[in-house]
Amino acid sequence: MTSVVVVEDDAQIRTALVRSLIDRGYGAQGSASGLDGLSVIVDSHPDVVLLDLGLPDIDGEDLLRMIRAVSAVPVVVITARDEDDQIVRTLDAGADDYVVKPFSANQIAARLRAVLRRAQPERADEVIVVGDLRIDPATRQVTIDGHNLELSRKEFDLLQALAARRGRVVTKRQLLAEVWAQPFGGPGNTVDVHLSWLRRKLGETASEPRYLRTVHGVGVRLVDPGASADDQPHMARDDDAGR
Repeated sequence: MTSVVVVEDDAQIRTALVRSLIDRGYGAQGSASGLDGLSVIVDSHPDVVLLDLGLPDIDGEDLLRMIRAVSAVPVVVITARDEDDQIVRTLDAGADDYVVKPFSANQIAARLRAVLRRAQPERADEVIVVGDLRIDPATRQVTIDGHNLELSRKEFDLLQALAARRGRVVTKRQLLAEVWAQPFGGPGNTVDVHLSWLRRKLGETASEPRYLRTVHGVGVRLVDPGASADDQPHMARDDDAGR
């Protein structure tokens, strides 16, 4: 059963959303405050989060950044804030979708289906193609523009972890847990050093990225450098992290 956490302070909206999701076969639970919602998300590991921005204890945009620091769970923002700058800033902070109130239960259900489709992990043996980059998990071979890349074991594991979630931000804590088997953290520069090595082999730098885009204070994502801005709506400003 797909699980959803609804972080919404309006009791009427929260109750209606939880009820409608349960009626559609989801496992849903609600939270009326941001910090309580964060605790529920960390403890229950939901498949998707519905997040209001106007929360009583913490701004939803700040909460989104906190979520992104510990999880890559898809987040659909549901809010009355309809300013263009707010929408762009929230997507850049790591939201997967943005819905302005009022909305229907059918619309929310459709948005959930869309983000969940995008969040489906690749099959372990399935070749992953991102732009001119081709990653074959079965043979552990990588080519770019048709040329073989010689990667170390950790470099390949790092690239595969990012490629399996292409277009989505992956935090350094997640990479340490998945690639280095250090769920409680490790040397602070381990991920940065390997990202730097990987960038050089991909023919890019942190200041002039192509595939690896650092999201300041959040993590890193692997993108198709040839895709249009419309195809990559969540692109955030790159910074020197991961150089």
